[in-house]
Amino acid sequence: MSAVSTPEASADRPQGRPQGHPQRWLILGVICLAQLTVLLDNTVLNVAIPSLTEELDASTSDIQWMINAYSLVQSGLLLTAGSAADRYGRKKLLVAGLALFGIGSLVAGLADSTGQLIAARAGMGVGGALLLTTTLAVVMQVFTPDEHAKAIGIWAAVNALGFAIGPLVGGFMLNHFWWGAIFLINLPVAALGLVAVVALVPESKNPQGDRPDLLGALLSTVGMSSLVFAIISGPGHGWTSGRVLAGAGVAVVVLAAFAYWESRIPHPMLDMHFFRNRRFTGAVAGLVLIIFGMGGALFLLTQHLQFVLGYGPLEAGLRTAPLALSVVLLNFTGLSAKWTARLGAPLSIALGMVFLSGGLVSLATLASDGYAGTLLGLLLIGVGCAIANPAMAHTLMSAIPPEKAGVGAGVNGTLAEFGNGLGVAVLGAVLGSRFAWVSVPAALAAAGSAAERRDVVSAFSSGLEASQLVGAAAVLAGGLLAAVLLRRAERTAA
Repeated sequence: MSAVSTPEASADRPQGRPQGHPQRWLILGVICLAQLTVLLDNTVLNVAIPSLTEELDASTSDIQWMINAYSLVQSGLLLTAGSAADRYGRKKLLVAGLALFGIGSLVAGLADSTGQLIAARAGMGVGGALLLTTTLAVVMQVFTPDEHAKAIGIWAAVNALGFAIGPLVGGFMLNHFWWGAIFLINLPVAALGLVAVVALVPESKNPQGDRPDLLGALLSTVGMSSLVFAIISGPGHGWTSGRVLAGAGVAVVVLAAFAYWESRIPHPMLDMHFFRNRRFTGAVAGLVLIIFGMGGALFLLTQHLQFVLGYGPLEAGLRTAPLALSVVLLNFTGLSAKWTARLGAPLSIALGMVFLSGGLVSLATLASDGYAGTLLGLLLIGVGCAIANPAMAHTLMSAIPPEKAGVGAGVNGTLAEFGNGLGVAVLGAVLGSRFAWVSVPAALAAAGSAAERRDVVSAFSSGLEASQLVGAAAVLAGGLLAAVLLRRAERTAA
């Protein structure tokens, strides 16, 4: 998410062109390739969960930290990376992000323990933060304001495409190679993106931009890490245990300190006054909860397809593709943008969240009977995301000052990453409260008879159903809240 062109931008950025940059559509393709690099990593890892569980003897908590180590480091650094991109150059940080992400992928692919892989994932989060803050910021610099909605729609469609390609690529790699190949596949994509960015993307920056807020980055990273640590630890150690209470206490104190610090310093990563803007708060509420439901649901869905329905990694990947492909179809054809223009942002967001919530309910109640219920849920989720995501990104963009292009992208990315990490943690915790075993393969291995194995699968399915219903309720509440806040903001503005 970013804002429109800033007048202080460098001379390298095209200005005064009514049609935008002459190569803006080619640049959009390059930007989307860089974005795809980050998205592939997350979705590929979801498909690899069973392989990692068996080959690295990883527990459910280990798997969650493999996902959350990346997400939380990234979300903690996004605002700082965005501020630095505004000041020092968005192209420079985009190049640096691709390089760091490629190096981190190499280290992750060669890891031989869960600890090493978690550490490598955290390192990849640094490169991912640089990428996510600069991709959409650059797009918003080279397109004119009347093209922003269409450009955002295509950018959002590529995000969904990552969910489609990731499981397919991951399943193919796991069928033919060892699990480390799922990270090494990032290397050629990152290299191609690096060459294309250097050759095509124009530099843009605000030389009078704010200084990076390093203390704010530290506080936000520590606070969110502590919060998710408490949630992950709850099912295994008890919600009233010292470990969980200490983690929650640290999260409350550190995040409160972050809010206080950001409200007092002259150059904050996140201007707390933004939260007085109902358009901003409405978009924030919707974005966090839609990613919460979708990220957590996909984390659980891949396990459901493989452990409950018995599909292999590649088959599971193929069967998740309809979700992303429906988003790509609706956004690339411009249908979602037309619906948003006709309905308005509040109604579009509410309608999209209703579709998404209905998809999660379908996954919870119908998926255990076979793939038909799963397919229905995936299509509903895809339609909901195609309608709601671009509308929320555009709404959030319009609430950020134009000179905060990188910071605006950082806000969007932070909310998305935090929502995804929190969704995996919370829905994973709900699953853990209903499914007492460390992992499904371990429980099946310990089962002494076919009846006991059926009991394991049944208990796991019950936990998945409860988790998906929690996600559906959160998404529906987020859609209604966002719609109400945005409608009030429009009436106030009128």
